[in-house]
Amino acid sequence: MSVSTPEIWRNGLWDNNPGLVQLLGLCPLLAVSNTTVNGLGLGLATMAVLVISSAAVSLLRSALRPEIRIPAFVLVIATTVTVVDLSLQAWLHDLSRVLGIFVPLIVTNCTILARAEAFASRQPLAAAVHDGLAQGAGFAAVLIILGAGRELVGHGTILADLDLLLGDRFAGFSVQVLPFDSGLLIALLPPGAFIGLGLMVAVRQYLVQRPQEHPRIAQNQKEPVS
Repeated sequence: MSVSTPEIWRNGLWDNNPGLVQLLGLCPLLAVSNTTVNGLGLGLATMAVLVISSAAVSLLRSALRPEIRIPAFVLVIATTVTVVDLSLQAWLHDLSRVLGIFVPLIVTNCTILARAEAFASRQPLAAAVHDGLAQGAGFAAVLIILGAGRELVGHGTILADLDLLLGDRFAGFSVQVLPFDSGLLIALLPPGAFIGLGLMVAVRQYLVQRPQEHPRIAQNQKEPVS
């Protein structure tokens, strides 16, 4: 069954967002999202894995026997993660050291295997690439927003340590948003990650359910009181 490109993007960014709806990949999402740059770095790495593995699975779908497709998908994903991890170590070594084990752990992110099995293995190359981009962008958006919120509350800054991602010319760069150098320490600790993600999930649920509640309220207001 063919899926339109707008539907793919809406599904990845909102309707079926990996971080807010499926709640997959929470281990790296919660552990690494203490700054905006860390969230952006891991989000881009995850997006690269999703796009490359989805494209590879789509190209190989007709050549794989049904009984070996899952091991083959895992092999493709593991190879892609290894290439991305080695690329980070080669060109963004400092960022790779900060992200640490959570880049290799992308291979355990259930979103990637789920999209390979449920979508890429059944769709042509273009649709599979769009789906990888959409799902990766949705996951990266959650990482970036959560990282920015925790960094803002914890340090009062945004985009600190940008040199880890863009090079030495950005050393010392940061945007001081709040007038203090040290904020709430809990925002930078694991409890802050759980609280921040919980608030994001709650806001999304409110925005989704609000349009459904308004017609009921209007209908109740129109009903005469006996």
